Amino acid sequence: MNVIKGIVVQVQSQIAHVAIESSDLPGLGEILSCPQSPDVKLEVYSQSLNEILCLILSDPASLYRGMIVQSLRTDLKIPVGLQTLGRAINLFGDAQDGKGRINTKTFSSIYSRTPPINTIKNSFELLPSGIKAIDFLVPFTKGAKIGFIGGAGVGKTILMTELLHNITIRYQGVSVFAGVGERIREGQELYQRMEELKVLKGVVLILGQMNENAVVRLRVAQAGATLAEYFRDSEKKDVLFFIDNMFRFIQAGSELATIIGTLPSEQGYQATLHREISTLEDRLVSTVNGSLTSIQAVYVPADELSDPGVSAIMSFLDVSIVLSRSNASLGIYPPIDPFLSQSSAASKNYLGTEHYEALIQVRQLLEHYKKISHIVAIIGESELAAEDQILYGRAKKIINYLTQPFFVTEAQTGRKGVYVQREDTIKDIKLILSGRLDNINTQKFLYIGSLRDARLA
Repeated sequence: MNVIKGIVVQVQSQIAHVAIESSDLPGLGEILSCPQSPDVKLEVYSQSLNEILCLILSDPASLYRGMIVQSLRTDLKIPVGLQTLGRAINLFGDAQDGKGRINTKTFSSIYSRTPPINTIKNSFELLPSGIKAIDFLVPFTKGAKIGFIGGAGVGKTILMTELLHNITIRYQGVSVFAGVGERIREGQELYQRMEELKVLKGVVLILGQMNENAVVRLRVAQAGATLAEYFRDSEKKDVLFFIDNMFRFIQAGSELATIIGTLPSEQGYQATLHREISTLEDRLVSTVNGSLTSIQAVYVPADELSDPGVSAIMSFLDVSIVLSRSNASLGIYPPIDPFLSQSSAASKNYLGTEHYEALIQVRQLLEHYKKISHIVAIIGESELAAEDQILYGRAKKIINYLTQPFFVTEAQTGRKGVYVQREDTIKDIKLILSGRLDNINTQKFLYIGSLRDARLA
């Protein structure tokens, strides 16, 4: 096989133009490298008659005009296997945790196709999170696509980390965490937290954070999906795949489109927005080999849910958990908005009659609470009709009851984390709805586990 050689003729930000000297052209997605500098990695993006446009995966500062590069005759591959568990790696499979290289001979391409439709398997099994507000208001099943949606500082990453802890520690499966364009310290804190909570041995972290260039941030989500697919298909395990943050994935694609010079679409987003999201999301499915449940943090710029990028992501989700800034400002954590959040599993077929009927009652009660709270803000709670006072108090008790101390924030809050079974949550909420706890002070329902373990007297 002839070696395809080329010369770098122009470097523009994260793009390199390479003139090809041989008669053959490298294929799209192939990796080019420099024989004298193996760390140089270019990915073929487009072709013309004798020149190709490459995305620079490595440090652009290491390139220069006249540099000789050659095709490696392969696309980008990362190490996979059980040896990656408990490790933190980058897009190229290099260890980021100071524990030495990953000792595996198995490598997989970061690009794979959606599994054949005859191998895709939907699950009807609820996956408990141990978080009362999620299990009651927006439950989800194995294999679902779940989004934590909210602006900056409302607790998306904390909620994802708590979910990772609760599910990983109780179920025989593995977790893959892809850090896409997030703060550098967050990857370090997550790694340390998982180590302290003794769940790191079942987790792989792959990081492409905000100090990396746009190409790396764009590709690291696909590399994370490759790791998840390996555990699902080769190890036949149930997999949790965490992406933090999906909006940064879109943002990286937008930056890249601007550099390449493609025409923008709605509100300046890249014209390829939906294709980029669907290419990733379509891989995150369960098959006959195992389930793949994806949990995605979605940053909302300026708290605007109608943003085209946010809307595009939400169209692929089975469960949308919207985090409210107003709830967070009132000290209600997790600050889930029960009116904007929705789940495809919130039906009688999934939940059973008891849970479903209680959920309908709570939604009606919270809707009534929302209406009369405007009146309370003007004239005070004591001026409400007797019946409205009772309903208002019950709604406040349920709102407070659905708060919860988290394991991952014990050091910050001083409250010991709790895991609450879904059955206990349903039983407790039915008790509050019945009116038997109307005389208990509303504040006593804040940050407790189940009512059985709480001191309400």
